[in-house]
Amino acid sequence: MKVLMPTTLDQALAAFAELREQAVPIAGGTDLLAHWPSRPLDDDRTFVDLSGLVDLRDSYWMPDALILGALTSFGDILDAPRAAAEMPLLVEAARVLGAVQIQSRATWVGNIANASPAADGVLALMALDATIELTSLQGVAFVPLDAFYTGYKQTRRQPDQLITAVHIPRCERTIQSFIKVGTRRAQAITKVGLAITRSDAGWRIVAGSMAPTVTRCPTMEAMLESQTPLTTPADLHEAICADLSPIDDIRSTAIYRTRVFANILYHELAACCSWVAGGTA
Repeated sequence: MKVLMPTTLDQALAAFAELREQAVPIAGGTDLLAHWPSRPLDDDRTFVDLSGLVDLRDSYWMPDALILGALTSFGDILDAPRAAAEMPLLVEAARVLGAVQIQSRATWVGNIANASPAADGVLALMALDATIELTSLQGVAFVPLDAFYTGYKQTRRQPDQLITAVHIPRCERTIQSFIKVGTRRAQAITKVGLAITRSDAGWRIVAGSMAPTVTRCPTMEAMLESQTPLTTPADLHEAICADLSPIDDIRSTAIYRTRVFANILYHELAACCSWVAGGTA
């Protein structure tokens, strides 16, 4: 096992270009021990510590987007009043991700790159139509977050690329809602996750722990665009089955996940949609 500590982005990109699949990017490192090999001295991978790349630490507001540098932590967003005012979805996702120690080190880009189907940060970012900035020695490419995952723990990032930023469009969103169901509200892996937004671009319904990846729900989004009447949570089950594929695992069951997802989605919609039975808007 080797560790590299580049001090410039060019040094880091050169390492990924040379080592390719053998290079493992490390930012906050909060998931490192969870995936630590049983015999680390026999591990032939090279861990590339990105913490020295100070240019990737900044997040900043542009007229049309919030840009999170690759080393922006969840705690950075929790401490940002402007994010709370304009993108409360991000703040809520950060609030329920682990303890304060984890929030202080874990990065939004690390949450994306780890490609967990239960990633709370990805859930919020996808509902906000985030785009990933991928950089290599060949140049910069942009990929919508909802097209970034190709399967369980699989992404479109090439071995010589590094995620250098996340771009989140700024626009008026009349609805922003984030729900996490777990053994505890925080410091627990999500059993069922839901993020909802509504803007001029349309509805965004994003599910966590309900498929091999965090994913948007196009059938459900179409139902909301057409204002299909809903009288009970059961009216959502057919669309849930079309969009999602929850599994039985050590944390929950597919049946539980489906029912809970239907219930929390219905409850959130009833608070803002007049065509949902009991709706108040």
